[in-house]
Amino acid sequence: MVNESPETGGEMDDLSIEYESSDGELMAESRKQWNALVETVSALGNWFIDRPDVFVAGDLLVYYRMNDNQTRVAPDVFVVFGASGKQLRDYWLVWREGKAPDFVMEIAAPSTWHWDRSEKRDIYAAMGVKEYWRFDPLGVFFNPQLVAETLVNGRYRPMPLVMDDKAILRGHSPLLGLDICVKPGLKLRLYDPAGRRWLPTIQEGYDAMRALKAGRDPYEAAEAARREAEAERDVLLQQIGIMQLWQPQRSGEYSSPGL
Repeated sequence: MVNESPETGGEMDDLSIEYESSDGELMAESRKQWNALVETVSALGNWFIDRPDVFVAGDLLVYYRMNDNQTRVAPDVFVVFGASGKQLRDYWLVWREGKAPDFVMEIAAPSTWHWDRSEKRDIYAAMGVKEYWRFDPLGVFFNPQLVAETLVNGRYRPMPLVMDDKAILRGHSPLLGLDICVKPGLKLRLYDPAGRRWLPTIQEGYDAMRALKAGRDPYEAAEAARREAEAERDVLLQQIGIMQLWQPQRSGEYSSPGL
């Protein structure tokens, strides 16, 4: 059976072709990569939980050429606005869904970080991915450890990043309405600038649920835990002088050709 697709100039969509849901690759090469991936997908899923037209996924195969079940990418994190529902999918077929992801984040790993900043970057630009972010959870592949780019006339251009007075590297995503941050210790976190709050981690979500069952205010419980953790961090930073390591440095990420 075939369907005609106006988005591909009348090419026929062959519905008999099967598409795999896994590429057989590891979801992550390190605990730090896995943690950043899972926490970010969870936080974004909860952030957009009331938006039926927003689809959030992680490590899901995206096929972008009609009738080609060999050409695909698997973004670590992606978000689609204007999706046809939140139902679980085994893969994302761009021509059937009607659009490509709007936001993509790749989390660097030893075997993939070169591809993330070269071939994969070109693929996302051709697909029309509006924002492309990259995070280095190990702090060894690029500096700064967070890269933010926006698509302008078919080419990616850098988005501004700042280091605040708490040694937090911040970038703002207009698409998500969130700040994407790297806290000391290479911890990737999402921040709601309008609500002036950090999006909770999975553990913080569990803690809030337990606080609610115990009759305590879950927000206050989460804030108390966060303040305690930050106080411990500040003491540690003072002891080992790590603040100096987080001073802004000239990035080599944007010195490559084509940027």
